[in-house]
Amino acid sequence: MATERHSLPFQCRKSPASGTAGVVVANHPLGSAAGHEMLAAGGNAVDAAVASLLALTVVEPMMVGIAGGGLAHVRLADGTHTVVDALSCAAGSAAPDMFRPVADSGPDYMKTEGRRSEFGAASVAVPGNLAGWHMMHRKYGRLPFSDVLQPAIRFAERGFEVTPYLKGTIEQHAADMLLDVEISRHFLPEGVPLEPGSRLVQSDYAQSLKLIEKEGISAFYGGSLGAAMVQSLARDKGPEGKVNLQDLLTYRPVERTPISGEYRGFQVYGPPPPASSGLHVAEMLNILEGFDLAGMGFDNAHRLHLILETIRVAFEDRRAASGDPDFVDIPVERYLSKAYAQEARGRLRQTGDAMPVAPTVESNNTTHITVADRDGNIVTATHTINGLFGARFMVPDTGIIPNNYMHNFDPHAGHALSVEPGKRVPTSMAPMIVTRSGQPVYALGLPGAVRIFPSAMQLIVNLIDHGLPLQEAVEAPRVWTQGDHVELEPAFAHHADALKALGHDVRIVPHIGGGMNAIAFSQGGPMTGAACWRADGTVSALGGGLAEADVTFCI
Repeated sequence: MATERHSLPFQCRKSPASGTAGVVVANHPLGSAAGHEMLAAGGNAVDAAVASLLALTVVEPMMVGIAGGGLAHVRLADGTHTVVDALSCAAGSAAPDMFRPVADSGPDYMKTEGRRSEFGAASVAVPGNLAGWHMMHRKYGRLPFSDVLQPAIRFAERGFEVTPYLKGTIEQHAADMLLDVEISRHFLPEGVPLEPGSRLVQSDYAQSLKLIEKEGISAFYGGSLGAAMVQSLARDKGPEGKVNLQDLLTYRPVERTPISGEYRGFQVYGPPPPASSGLHVAEMLNILEGFDLAGMGFDNAHRLHLILETIRVAFEDRRAASGDPDFVDIPVERYLSKAYAQEARGRLRQTGDAMPVAPTVESNNTTHITVADRDGNIVTATHTINGLFGARFMVPDTGIIPNNYMHNFDPHAGHALSVEPGKRVPTSMAPMIVTRSGQPVYALGLPGAVRIFPSAMQLIVNLIDHGLPLQEAVEAPRVWTQGDHVELEPAFAHHADALKALGHDVRIVPHIGGGMNAIAFSQGGPMTGAACWRADGTVSALGGGLAEADVTFCI
């Protein structure tokens, strides 16, 4: 059932774009341009995705880098789905007691003495991004790997224009970044954040990328770039648990089979554990399938209450069992079943009384891309260095910013998310693909930590239940809760009193999660890409194509 346009409580701030030969949507215009360049050169969606992600390490250095981690969901033209797990993991010398927690309960539960899990050498986990991108490209790409590196090298070497978005992120963590001479000289020259419109050149990083082009990813995983990072980490004289060269040499990305669920005749695919998304998006949709959301209407306080209660139940189950499946038993089949959804509907409350929730840490600062080509290949990928500017220092003479993924682990020993050697970090990343009758209908994803997978679920509901066009669906206001307070974006603020009357502790926030982007597919027609207002998201669509073989220009 389509929602009437006049009933929507918001207006779109961006425009979609369509093409028959491919679409790239990234959270920076140059990320989209890099992917578009690969499609125009005859590459496929995997070439475009890897080129886009590498370019984003240059133009979104606060969000993503080769020394980070993430997930890529690939659907090949033959209908095969696979998830490339390039998540970071704890070092071989890591231990459950490597950090000293400052509290055993309350809002400071995840904090550590000296903030050692948050930034600096001890906060760095074994990076997976570069290895994951290379494996994905080697198995499924079409162009030489050196080709997909070129846009990133060019943007680093020649520079690009700083956006207000980038400046704002520098300001947020300037105090930490000023403690490191190397990162400061790039982003805080003379102690002042780069100004929008100024040009950022990253010559050292360009040289690092050229070395990877020459030597392959071994330049980082055991070679001189990796050795430089390990040496930089070793300058910290704190306890053991830091990444060493052996950790880099032995790191391997993992291909995993996606979670699959069914919702109102659509198949919904997403990443399996250690990601929360595929499992709990499917669980939430199963719960909501028992209600007439379309009949309730999009702009309805009781619908929002139902969505919030469904998210709360999913978070209860996530807290009960989530994490790296090599270390934690997760009842995947139980949570996925329609029978369990019927059971879970009994846990939905008529009122939204807040309850205390144990704190968790995941970074809001991530990037996402969605790419499709003319042959039917699709990539939706979410990658990060975790916090803004990761560990907030730069490896000297390399331009590489390490992740601070150790901040995601529980610093207390004896818990499911406690530090253990080789354990992959928990994540809410939700690169999702929706199909119908075996054909792709939507691909989507976004940044935003624990707000990611509930936001992805809301996008799917916007599209399937409310019939919103793609651009409206990705820009639509969101709600969120873990079970304590609830958050509303400003476009839903007019429902605050009604939700308070239902018992919710309501907070109006500027945005929930980050820049969502997505692609919609029409059978026999163009693909349409959309990016929302919550980031520098940009769509690049490719139409037209080469002349037919027997067409030449004659005078």
